[in-house]
Amino acid sequence: MRYEISGQLRLTLYMSKNTLSIFLLLVLSVIWGSSFILMKRGMISTDGHTIFSDAQVGALRMLLAALVLVPFTILALKKIKTIADFISLSIVGLCGNFIPAFLFTYAETELSSGYAGMLNSFTPIFTLIIGGAIFKQKLTPPQFIGVLIAFVGMVLLMTAGNSIGDQAAWKCIMAIILATFLYAVSLNTIKYRVSHFSSVDITALAFGILLIPSIIANLSLNTYDVFQTNTHAWEGFGYILVLSVVGTAFAVIIFNRVIAMSSTLFASSVTYFIPIVAVLFGAVNGETINNKQIGSMIIVLIGVFVANYWHLIFHSTKEKTR
Repeated sequence: MRYEISGQLRLTLYMSKNTLSIFLLLVLSVIWGSSFILMKRGMISTDGHTIFSDAQVGALRMLLAALVLVPFTILALKKIKTIADFISLSIVGLCGNFIPAFLFTYAETELSSGYAGMLNSFTPIFTLIIGGAIFKQKLTPPQFIGVLIAFVGMVLLMTAGNSIGDQAAWKCIMAIILATFLYAVSLNTIKYRVSHFSSVDITALAFGILLIPSIIANLSLNTYDVFQTNTHAWEGFGYILVLSVVGTAFAVIIFNRVIAMSSTLFASSVTYFIPIVAVLFGAVNGETINNKQIGSMIIVLIGVFVANYWHLIFHSTKEKTR
């Protein structure tokens, strides 16, 4: 009897844990899916006036997020015990936040916010490649098939986006591809190198390391002069503030928590949902959406279902037979 109760309790806890993971994944999808239009609004006002440059938006975003997390950073500093921990956290900060922040804003000088969200779907593919090649992560056949299906949907989603014919646009596309590769590096580093830290500590320490570089970046870019010379500065700052506090600091804490509760592949699948939210926010702001985009996103979701739901069913069935 004790064994049956214990088994049932483990199953209940497992189901609750995975339900929470899925819920947090959906919350992240909304937060990060809206971040692309927030970046755009930080650069260009609603009536079309230029506010901050793409680099200034990236620098200000990192600085505000780092400042918000300062109290948590101070409390977590004593938990860094080795040089290896510091290096790993630096990789998380630079690859998972700092460099991509500049790459994405640069990309959005030529690409629509919805299209940028679509291209972000490269992250799970790079996560799989890096996890398998460097960290020896093993995937089941259904998970691998699910990723392949999602990849097909991602490619279709890309071709359903904006027309691309000039060199500047291609540079922006490559900037996002590089950013997604760096995201994958950060994902695997969190899972395999700093998983002994809590999600809050990982986020706080990573941004704490970025505080000084962010200050230097803002000073060198003359970000603060915009407030004196541009009448739309505070409008743009409002969007960047939401992007920094909610879309960066708060969201990264949730993201790191999802990684700790599940797997890097499951956590990175948030980028499959991001295009849906990004396109919807873009549509509200005047960007177009077509049937091909909707169909492509459905294929992506099927891939996510195959890659992750089979895994949950397998474990649930296994627990019931104990």
